[in-house]
Amino acid sequence: MSLSSAINSAQTSLSNYATQTSILSRNISNASNADYSRRNAALATSLNGAQVVSIQRAQDEVLFRKSISSTSTASGQETLLAGLTNLKDIYGGNDYESAPATLIANMRDTLSSYAAKPGESTLAQTAIADANTVAIGLRDASAAVQDVRFQTDQEISRQVHTLNELLSAFETNNKAVYSGTQTGKDVSAELDERDSLIKKISEIIGVTTVSRTGNDMSIYTSDGITLFETVARPVTFEASSGFAAGVEGKAIYVDGVALAPGEGATTTARGSLQALLQIRDVYAPTIQDQLDEVARALIVTFAEKDQSAAALPDAPGLFTWSGGAVPSGATIVAGIAATITVNPALVQSLGGNPQLLRDGGINGAAYSSNPAGNAGFSSLLDSYVLALDSPMAFDPDAALSTSVGVLDFAADSVGWLELNRSEADTAAETREATRYRSAEALSNETGVSLDEELSMLLQLEQSYKASARLISVVDEMLKALMAAAG
Repeated sequence: MSLSSAINSAQTSLSNYATQTSILSRNISNASNADYSRRNAALATSLNGAQVVSIQRAQDEVLFRKSISSTSTASGQETLLAGLTNLKDIYGGNDYESAPATLIANMRDTLSSYAAKPGESTLAQTAIADANTVAIGLRDASAAVQDVRFQTDQEISRQVHTLNELLSAFETNNKAVYSGTQTGKDVSAELDERDSLIKKISEIIGVTTVSRTGNDMSIYTSDGITLFETVARPVTFEASSGFAAGVEGKAIYVDGVALAPGEGATTTARGSLQALLQIRDVYAPTIQDQLDEVARALIVTFAEKDQSAAALPDAPGLFTWSGGAVPSGATIVAGIAATITVNPALVQSLGGNPQLLRDGGINGAAYSSNPAGNAGFSSLLDSYVLALDSPMAFDPDAALSTSVGVLDFAADSVGWLELNRSEADTAAETREATRYRSAEALSNETGVSLDEELSMLLQLEQSYKASARLISVVDEMLKALMAAAG
């Protein structure tokens, strides 16, 4: 090897070391950045020696797809669990102290005590007070369910806005990746940003990606609806100003196609949007149906029946509602829980007579079971206590038993909610573990290992010293040659 070849080789090596060191330094500084993929300088040999010909970015398409898929399922499951927990909180703490079942059980116990001592006016007032607590509990629970739906609807609106912003950013980024690839530019940073955007999008809605020539990419939902192809497709949603029983929320449209809600406690939702739809349109309305059925059953159970020969229709007794009449048939009356109240004729502070609960006749003499006003009369009170546990017909749309006592029906409602919440909690733990493992596997393949980078940095340091020594030797030889030449 000539001296000129040796000096050229050493200089090329130093240039390579500078590039490699710069890349290693960038890797090390981004070791804690989950959206950064490791870079590596690719070398190729030529007549001038080894040269850096490109900067390669670590990637694993299979693991990346698995990561965004598990992110979507984990996000959807966690969102559903949060919604079910919000619904559970309506019924109080772990003891469900605010649940209708708890309040009705307390009222039944008071009625039993009143039936044992029907002449006690204090027990009569206590029974009316407990009934009022039941009515307030149903109204408050109904209002809280609709508030959950409203807040969920508002969250959907916020996330749709965020999704559109992410898709717009993805469009800009994808153009930069494509144009940079065409001109031979290093687009590693742009690819990192694009992967980061896809991860964020997948938390909101399940996605699949399709890579095309020139590093171009298209995005579709898990159901095959186009989210991005050349340009971002619109995701539209109209938020509602409020909710009530029977009022449906608006749909989310992706490129003009309605997005379906998730199904089941181990939800099929991919991303948070489908889970939010599931809470707003499935679980919360079902809880509302159950509350309405409890309210309807209470009004029917305590309805007064004609005691004369006039064949008068049943009339509201202990409980009444805005509709006034006693509902007929085992059919959900939308919103009845929101207006149920204790009959004013029984409320002493409103000029009513609590003892009418014992005697009947709230709706007139024809409905009185104790026209003589006997203080020891308890038959009507006993019938109410028994009726709370006696099977009656319920609407199957409430997703519970269709023939059971009202107290058991109310308890089943709590059980139904807790069963779904518990299943969702278990699924959330499993899916979060899957998401974590997928992200960890991807990071192991494409992320930065400080140990490896520092080891390579030490190797470069030794190589740099060798090249520097070679230049020094060549320099000494050239000086000696020049001295010999005179």
